[in-house]
Amino acid sequence: METVTHDGRTTAYRTSTRGDGRRILCVHGSGGTHQIWRAQLGRLAAGRTVAALDLSGHGDSADVDVPPEDAIDAYVDDVAAVADAVDADVLIGNSLGGAVVLSGCLDGRLDPEGAVLVGSGARLAVGQPLREWLAHDFDRAVDFLHEPDRLFHDPDPRLTDASRAAMRDAGRATVERDFLACHNFDARDRLPGLDVPLLALTGDHDTLTPPRFSEYLADHVDRGEWTTLPDAAHLAFLETPDAFNREVDAFLAALD
Repeated sequence: METVTHDGRTTAYRTSTRGDGRRILCVHGSGGTHQIWRAQLGRLAAGRTVAALDLSGHGDSADVDVPPEDAIDAYVDDVAAVADAVDADVLIGNSLGGAVVLSGCLDGRLDPEGAVLVGSGARLAVGQPLREWLAHDFDRAVDFLHEPDRLFHDPDPRLTDASRAAMRDAGRATVERDFLACHNFDARDRLPGLDVPLLALTGDHDTLTPPRFSEYLADHVDRGEWTTLPDAAHLAFLETPDAFNREVDAFLAALD
């Protein structure tokens, strides 16, 4: 792992370089770490650089003491610091990570040549039962998220065990902060100001951020497109990595 120090804290990231093509930075979602991007650090890195970071309070990164309503701004600082360190020209964000990428692009702190938002949206409201479980019954919240057609369409124990472990390692307070940050996020009125080529996609079976979220994003920005991936839900890049990587490859080719 490499680190960069900024805003009084240290953010950790991993880089895979296999060519001199585009430089991509991946941003995980609620309760995740850089490890969810292992199929992108591997196969998507062919001919280019792919980096993935741990947001503050996740994985090997130092935490930041902010309330949920300020968490996305703090996470944008994390992404901006790592993007500068690796000279990233394309950003990929999942769920909360998508909100972070979108927010940073809209306020000018992030200036990529292209952005991919997967399992994300311009508004990421979180249902009241999940918010209550995150506050009072963390195990129930984790179980709920790992039921079919939420994080995964057809849960593979190898993937779900790793996902559950990452959430528990992050801890209840951090995961709750992440989901409340999502719940507070609403960029719908700001989308016409986005001047970045955007690919929005998710799995066909995603009930956390259904395909209509991706369609809305693409329809409300100047240079947006969207698609869905079969046989996958919210974490399509983990569940069907080859199909996901092909969509990203095509998007990157169109930028060149």
